[in-house]
Amino acid sequence: MTQKTQQSSDHSSVLAAYEAVKARIQAACLAANRAPDEVHLLAVSKTRPSQAVAELAKLGQRAFGENYVSEGVEKATALASLQLEWHFIGPIQSNKTRAIAETFDWVHSVDRPKVIGRLNDQRPSDAPPLNVLIQVNMDDETQKAGCRPDDIPALAEAIDQCPHLTLRGLMAIPQPRTDRQAQLDVFQSLAAHYQQLAKAHPTVDTLSAGMSDDLEAAIFAGANLVRIGTALFGPRSKA
Repeated sequence: MTQKTQQSSDHSSVLAAYEAVKARIQAACLAANRAPDEVHLLAVSKTRPSQAVAELAKLGQRAFGENYVSEGVEKATALASLQLEWHFIGPIQSNKTRAIAETFDWVHSVDRPKVIGRLNDQRPSDAPPLNVLIQVNMDDETQKAGCRPDDIPALAEAIDQCPHLTLRGLMAIPQPRTDRQAQLDVFQSLAAHYQQLAKAHPTVDTLSAGMSDDLEAAIFAGANLVRIGTALFGPRSKA
């Protein structure tokens, strides 16, 4: 196979996966009696090369999510000319907040006051406010980032006091569930917290929930931003 033929094959594969994911989102919206344009796709590009991001960007995808700070900064820098929208979706280490604040457009994983203060103080003054989502630990998993649901109001108030941050909503990564009703139950509980938050904070408009294995349930429950990696890029290498 020539290099040109390989590139054509790779492009066709990316296009097919992208179209398939968009079709799933559209079908899920119709099943939930929602307009398809209500739900946005965040392509999770962690561990994927910049070339893979660029390929998807050629097809019209603008928003990309990264879990690892140094990797995300490297890609955002390398692909700066594409003017993509970068979302940090991984756990936040205090010593990484400056790089996050200086590079990313969105942060999905804010879960404690210390991080809020650091992101605000380290966001460049000439940059637009950093869009912030509060990560909620819906299953009370000790090994997973995220605040308790009861902590949402206090964190939201703290974010509102920060001139360089804008509160946009909630994010969660529930435990994997194979049963559709179990998926719905946890996402509907998250959506209820989101609705309460939106009533108290006018800038709130984003519920980030649902991944490759459960996006249909998340959309049915009210998510309007789904984070998809595997269904777009294929399984990650275990090497």
